[in-house]
Amino acid sequence: MENVLFITFGGSAIVHFVITIVMALFARHRVQYLSLAWVNGIFFCTALIASLFCHDIATAQPGILHPGMLLALLAASFLQSIYPLGIPMPGFLQWERMWLYARPILLLLVIYGVATLLGSHIVYVYSVRELAENILSGDILMRLCILGLSVYYIVNIFILPRRLARHAPVPHYLLAYSFLLGLSVVFYTYVAIFYDLYLLAVYAVLFTMLNLYLMLRALETLALQLPRPVICEQTEDPANVQGDTLQEDFNEANLYRFQRINYWMQTHRQEWKDSTFGRDRLCQEVGYNRHLVLQSVRSQGFNNVHDYINSFRVAELKRMVMRGEVKNLKDTLDAGFGTTKTVRACFLMVEGITLDEYLASHKL
Repeated sequence: MENVLFITFGGSAIVHFVITIVMALFARHRVQYLSLAWVNGIFFCTALIASLFCHDIATAQPGILHPGMLLALLAASFLQSIYPLGIPMPGFLQWERMWLYARPILLLLVIYGVATLLGSHIVYVYSVRELAENILSGDILMRLCILGLSVYYIVNIFILPRRLARHAPVPHYLLAYSFLLGLSVVFYTYVAIFYDLYLLAVYAVLFTMLNLYLMLRALETLALQLPRPVICEQTEDPANVQGDTLQEDFNEANLYRFQRINYWMQTHRQEWKDSTFGRDRLCQEVGYNRHLVLQSVRSQGFNNVHDYINSFRVAELKRMVMRGEVKNLKDTLDAGFGTTKTVRACFLMVEGITLDEYLASHKL
């Protein structure tokens, strides 16, 4: 079990170190990533220290409601309730809010520290019966206070993101992440109360995977904000100029195929304005298989064939708006989209602004 814990905590430390570095780089450009950086840095340090004491953790017999486990739960629930949505972060900008939010923790720690200095001893309990017998002891009462405060922060993990969403746009994946994060802390609460090594390792893996997922979604958000590839006007069919032969150079061959695909798309507008037009029909029309078409469009910066086709549809939609052909939202479907939901998603991805904002700027 010691080796399992070492691998689990060591792997978690490595993953959180990578997340910390990536988020710190992001934070140089967007301050909202600062909380992700330094909180994940704390998780990295915690996992690293835990990996160094795997033998002690594997052989420990802390019993029920051990103060060490409860203090770890309190710290974890506090940190996770203020992140990932920046509540009330970044700390160096909002020290007053941070102080007010952390004050109950500091008060409990002071009381616990003073009691320890005055000679209070840890009461070890290993069964519910022993817990009931010692329930009125000062040490057990203090632990129950720590547990109650942890529950308060856990509840905030669930409700604070939704409160913020009422006043600011919050991506759905962040709300889902916060909900799953809250469930993971509830799971850890059980582990903290009834110490179990296997469940502790499971929690470490789940928690690490959740934070890794958040980092990948943040990277995806950044990627969507990168400049989109520009489709150049193809005035001649490359087949008439160069002949339909592949070049020996790999990049030249991809460029040649892309120019042929591009020329067909520009000269067959009515084809792709049909909402049923997709990758398979494009492959059939241009005479290339899926692999070659995908390889060609990716060589020019597009994510996939659907992204490439939708770029034409978005451009057509903008032309329709400029010509005054779009009178209501349903008219946007004439550009080749299947549903208004698809129109909104594609327009935001290609143009970087919402369809409603674009239409409002043109006084639809």
